[in-house]
Amino acid sequence: MDFGYLTAILFLPLAGIIVIALLPKPQARTIRLTALTFTLASFILSIAVFCLFDRSAGAIGQMQFEEKISWIPAINAFYHLGVDGLSLPMVILMTFLGFLAVLVSWKIELRPREYFIWLLLLETSILGVFCSLDLVLFFLFWELELIPMYFLISIWGSGRKEYAANKYLIYTLVGSAMMLAGILSIYFTTGSLGMMGLCGLSVASPVIPFAAMFFLLFIGFAIKLPMVPLHTWLPDAHTNAPTAVSVILAGALLKMGGYGMIRLCVSIFPEIALRYAPLLVALAVVGVLYGAAVTMRQRDLKRLIAYSSVSHMGYVLLGIFALSQISLTGAVLQMFSHGVITGLLFAMVGLVYDKAHERNLDNLGGLARRMPVITVVFTVAGLASLGLPGTCGFAAEFITFVGCFSSTAVGGIQIYTLLGVLGIVLTAGYILWMLQKVFYGSPLEKYDGVPDADNIEKVCIFSFVAVIMLIGVYPAILTDVIKMGIMPIVKLIGL
Repeated sequence: MDFGYLTAILFLPLAGIIVIALLPKPQARTIRLTALTFTLASFILSIAVFCLFDRSAGAIGQMQFEEKISWIPAINAFYHLGVDGLSLPMVILMTFLGFLAVLVSWKIELRPREYFIWLLLLETSILGVFCSLDLVLFFLFWELELIPMYFLISIWGSGRKEYAANKYLIYTLVGSAMMLAGILSIYFTTGSLGMMGLCGLSVASPVIPFAAMFFLLFIGFAIKLPMVPLHTWLPDAHTNAPTAVSVILAGALLKMGGYGMIRLCVSIFPEIALRYAPLLVALAVVGVLYGAAVTMRQRDLKRLIAYSSVSHMGYVLLGIFALSQISLTGAVLQMFSHGVITGLLFAMVGLVYDKAHERNLDNLGGLARRMPVITVVFTVAGLASLGLPGTCGFAAEFITFVGCFSSTAVGGIQIYTLLGVLGIVLTAGYILWMLQKVFYGSPLEKYDGVPDADNIEKVCIFSFVAVIMLIGVYPAILTDVIKMGIMPIVKLIGL
């Protein structure tokens, strides 16, 4: 039997949890190093899988590194893992962010054993969503993510942390209930739970209409994305969550929504996706413009970045339901790009708050003289967010817009695309305004003794910058893989 790469990637963080739990009265440093070791091992293995991934024409549409074991025979459920061009970039993104989240959390002193146990469990649960090829296994990992996220926000958060955690839990549980109803309706219609065997589902007498199944799944994913008007949990969760949790929340957890839409909604119900594409594309444009407009009204740094995520994830929704090969490729690249860029933005906000103890834009200013490294990296992240050429933000948005503009799935898609492009103009406005307010202008005396990033913080933030520039300069390193997962889906749509 071949080495189980995906099982190892998936459960290395869980092994780290066991080691941390069994350590006899450990020092906080020992706990941190243990968490770092296991997350780094998972990341290295994911890179190995990426390097070994077969990119030949004969492998298009095939799941690779599959592991399939009978799990619950009574309902024909399997422990079934595998990756293709759609899921592999998300696995690499999560393992990368999981490793860096430990570095971001290096100074956590409150109950560090519990904190890192929940953080590692969060990584395993999200990885499970991206690797699962069985609907029951997929749903199990989807639900498992709720537990660590709730405790991480409610215990280690700030401000209205209990309110934010409860709001996140309620929203997500509503979506999960609908998703479970959709999965059950698929099972009772087909008797199957295998995702790949359900692609292009067509049977004579479904238990409920296919459109109902589609929207039961879609609403669960739309809440997680989040799509306007189902987005209101996100700003509260981000504002009150600890920095590392915001990094994972924006970087990987939101991508579960976009991934689910492509893997389940579009792949299983291509005809329904095509029928309702005009409505969903319109909602995507509303999300882009609404999110950008509301962002310009924010004064709290974390809340500003949170609302910018609402806007940028609108590009993902737009690319998905433009339903062309290029737009879907752009949407997946946008998910990866947004994960890295926004993860860095939240890490930088955390550094500014840790050093200056202030997040209100009206009370900040002139920090560039005191923290030059943080200023430069924050500026790079901001410029990547607004789509500066040479960064992954530009590559992702450009491919998405080209794919949407040339799509034949939706009448008048060119108008929707041009309206979406206006979001970039608004993004440039609030990013440059934010940078000017925080780092430039007259220096304030109360920040005279503020330190710059230390060595551990530099390793973390420069890792983000390296990936942003690598994908920006050479996007084909990802797009060549992504298109292998997208091409079979486009064939199902039949355009």
